[in-house]
Amino acid sequence: MKYLLLLLLLGGLVFVLGARRGRPREPESRTPPPPPAAPQAMLRCAECGIHLPADEALPGKGGVFCSAAHRASFEARDPA
Repeated sequence: MKYLLLLLLLGGLVFVLGARRGRPREPESRTPPPPPAAPQAMLRCAECGIHLPADEALPGKGGVFCSAAHRASFEARDPA
C-alpha cells in the first residue's frame, strides 16, 4: 500500500513538472517596441513619375527628382 501511495505521489510530481515545462514562459521585462515612424509625404519624380519619400527626393529647377541623373536629364532637355 505504501508503494502505491509513493508511486502516485511520484507520478503526480512528474505530471506537475511536465505541465509546467510545456507552458510558454512569460516574457521577461522587455522594453516595448518603439512606435512606428510618422508617415511621410510621397513626391513624384518630374522625369520618370516614380513616387518616393520626401526625404529621399532631390530638388531641381523643374520639381523634385528620384536621382541626380534624372535631374540632369530633365534640366538638359528643358533649360527653363
